[in-house]
Amino acid sequence: MSSARRSAVIAGSAALTVLAATLIPSSATAADPPYERILNGTFDTEREPWWSSSNTPAAVADGRLCAEIPAGTVNPWDSMIGQDDLPLEEGQPYTLKFDASASKPIQFKAVLQQQGPPYGTVLGQSVTASTTMQSFSFTGNSPVTDTHGQMSFQAGGATEAYTLCLDNISVTGGIVPPGGVRDFGSPVRVNQLGYLPTGPHRATYVTDQTTPLDWKLVDAGNKTVAVGKTTPYGPDALSGDSVQLIDFGAYKRSGTGFRLVVGEDISEPFDIAKNLYSGLRQESLEYFYNNRSGIPIEAKYVGDAWARAAGHLGVAPNKGDTSVPCVPGSCDYILDVRGGWYDAGDHGKYVVNGALAAWQLLDLYEESDRNVSLRIPENENRVPDVLDEAKWQIDFLLRMQVPAGQPLAGMVHHKIHDVAWTGMALAPAADPQQRYLYPPSTAATLNLAAIGARCARVYAHWDRALAARCLSAAQTAWKAAEAHPAIYAPGGGVGGGPYDDVKVTDEFSWAAAELFAATGKASYKRRITTGLKAADGFSWQETGGLADLALARVPWRLSIIERLKLVQRISTVADSYLADLRSQGYANPYKPANGQYVWGSNSGTANNAMILAIAADLTGRSSYRSAALESLDYLLGRNAINQSYVTGYGERDSHNQHHRFWSHSLNPAYPSPYPGSLAGGPNSGLQDPVAQRNLQGCAPAKCYIDEIGSYSTNEVAVNWNSALAWLTTYADES
Repeated sequence: MSSARRSAVIAGSAALTVLAATLIPSSATAADPPYERILNGTFDTEREPWWSSSNTPAAVADGRLCAEIPAGTVNPWDSMIGQDDLPLEEGQPYTLKFDASASKPIQFKAVLQQQGPPYGTVLGQSVTASTTMQSFSFTGNSPVTDTHGQMSFQAGGATEAYTLCLDNISVTGGIVPPGGVRDFGSPVRVNQLGYLPTGPHRATYVTDQTTPLDWKLVDAGNKTVAVGKTTPYGPDALSGDSVQLIDFGAYKRSGTGFRLVVGEDISEPFDIAKNLYSGLRQESLEYFYNNRSGIPIEAKYVGDAWARAAGHLGVAPNKGDTSVPCVPGSCDYILDVRGGWYDAGDHGKYVVNGALAAWQLLDLYEESDRNVSLRIPENENRVPDVLDEAKWQIDFLLRMQVPAGQPLAGMVHHKIHDVAWTGMALAPAADPQQRYLYPPSTAATLNLAAIGARCARVYAHWDRALAARCLSAAQTAWKAAEAHPAIYAPGGGVGGGPYDDVKVTDEFSWAAAELFAATGKASYKRRITTGLKAADGFSWQETGGLADLALARVPWRLSIIERLKLVQRISTVADSYLADLRSQGYANPYKPANGQYVWGSNSGTANNAMILAIAADLTGRSSYRSAALESLDYLLGRNAINQSYVTGYGERDSHNQHHRFWSHSLNPAYPSPYPGSLAGGPNSGLQDPVAQRNLQGCAPAKCYIDEIGSYSTNEVAVNWNSALAWLTTYADES
């Protein structure tokens, strides 16, 4: 990626994402009745999506939200209750209504303003509450247009502690309806990065017409270089669109700035080039250096915009991760668990997700024909850079193992993260919260056994000491898991994701396969009980299929019959994904049986494409290779919302992903996401307030919004980017 394109990523993200700012006519007036902007203002059953300061515990009681306001704070904002991501429109009036009472007569502030700088304020009213529930109403005009408004009740500065209760909170106003009017751009949907000369060249055209239509391919000079007819397809169930298909595979010449044209509709520009994926391959791998914990991220590797201080090294205001206690009541020792990768948009580090990401990078190394030089500190040590990057995570995973002599010795702590969720626009080095080790789990222990065994085999040539340490830790973890086969991570919690899993037969099988691959011992081979299944694929929670993918890397460990059966199992799954891809108007190997996209659906696309690619390697079938490459078309723009889900790649790219540091859309002092970062993608569950406000009633394939607050559709994660890195490596070498 050129420096000019990098600058464009930053500049592009500076513009506010306003859902329909240019789509509402100037004559539009306020709605009647006015639009409600608050979610769950009545607290009939739960607190979400309301938050409170870490020193201000709040809970729903008798249909009200009651918070314990501490004494001894100084500023009003030192103790807050709030809700984020309310849309604001410049010049429009907003009316706040709520009921409030307190355990004693007090004053607090009700504030509606921007969530981040420059904190444009709609209203900021002092409120006097008594012990009797009273109703309040205030109106103010918005000085800004922003999708990141914040409603907060600020009660800091109290000299004595008290209880504040709120109910029936409402903010109404604005002329843009909830969700706005979504603009998906051109109905001609293409891979906005482009196409390989020897790969499939397909596109999708959204239209209600049912007869074939003329299309033409034009070059950067608007010269027609190919023509043809569309193929009617009809309704696409998961998007709700009626579409036709375009195949321009007969044109194989390289070039830049091509566009597909159907009638008056013109696609986004794209290239056709042999080295098309080399930049994305590199930057998708550099995602991991950018998200390292415990090391400075230096400008000489990432550029000034993304440089930052080392996070969580025990340097104030950080509390860790060099000396981390267990969550109270679970153990009496401390561990040094520095390093590793931040899992996603938060500052947590999780074994089951991080191990899968590291495993995928090691598998990428075994898949690859050549080393790609990464801009990382270790890039001159003669070790392949992808192995240097994976080692950063593996070292952390090894540190999470319970030491000898302790109860549950050899087991592995499930995760480490802050005691409570941190706010957005926060650099890791500025995180002031206490960090805790959370109890060991059988799943985490088996993840270490699996990644440790793969580490032992892969690093044997490059770092014998690390390989020996990995194998020892893996075997110790296996024995510990056998002794404690049913210790599960609990669900729920705050400050980090649960990554809970109460079925570990798949983890046992995967770990056994990796240990067998590393050692050849029959005792491990007998414990392999799972194989790849199309319905499951693989993920951090479903690891049974990884047993087959592990065995595929060591065919010499298997008999001829076993190898044939292995290839048959993987091919059968690939056939299913190939059929899924061909059965959709927007070719995608991910097709949920229940018609509902899940959290991180884009990783499902990439992981299924990885299986197709491995099947192509094992069988030589070109249809599998073609499908694996065509899967990238979906991720890079040939989809229901005409969106490239990868930052910096495509004219309509995601660049407001949910991330504490990459939070430019909230605070201009912070950068946008690093190029090559993959957004989670459509998610029918709509588990965050931004998605709930803006995507109600969405077709499954359209349940996505490029907003930083939409963590359920637009977060990043290490195991999603590892899947992208694997797939783009395959494409770059195809």
